[in-house]
Amino acid sequence: MLRALRRPFFWLCQRTFIVSILMESIASSSTPRSLTELFFALTSLTLQGFGGVVAIVQRELVERRRWLTQEEFVEDWAVAQIMPGPNVVNLCLSVGARYFGWRGAIVGVLGLVTVPILLVLILALGYMHWGSHPAVVGALRGMGAVAAGLIMGTGLKLFSSLKSSPLGMTVCVLLGSITFMAAALLRFPLIYILLGPGLVACFLAYRRLGA
Repeated sequence: MLRALRRPFFWLCQRTFIVSILMESIASSSTPRSLTELFFALTSLTLQGFGGVVAIVQRELVERRRWLTQEEFVEDWAVAQIMPGPNVVNLCLSVGARYFGWRGAIVGVLGLVTVPILLVLILALGYMHWGSHPAVVGALRGMGAVAAGLIMGTGLKLFSSLKSSPLGMTVCVLLGSITFMAAALLRFPLIYILLGPGLVACFLAYRRLGA
């Protein structure tokens, strides 16, 4: 009796495993279906990111919608960091251009900034009247603490993607530590960091990929 039931049981487990792999593969290669979906997706994520947009962008594009893999997000975010302009705007422009060309780039930027601009104008009018109120000051400080926690959490999530870096985990940790000390402790301008650890990282990656 047990031997007769063993074969259907193993068959069911095998099929379930195969289906789960296929579903994961399909989900990991998901793409936005239209410019409208891209616009509203970026609008929704930017409305969630009060001071910590990068954490929301990573969760929305990588974990929830799976438009980017963890490695693609890290690469696009690195490019967005060195381009002039706001980092998140550069990232959304890159994501839009990846799937829909120049039209996607425009829609990506519009989706990110249209509604927030209107909200900022409304909030600015309110801040002019109630900005010195103790409750408002306390609320803004609380948002700042939460935003810092979100950014730290996102950094820990992205840390695992360094395993696939051509530099290797040890060099990545070393360069990351130097960058952190230069930016957070020594308060060096961004241009010095890009020309220092940034160029060193690019040179080492180029050498190892070329080899």
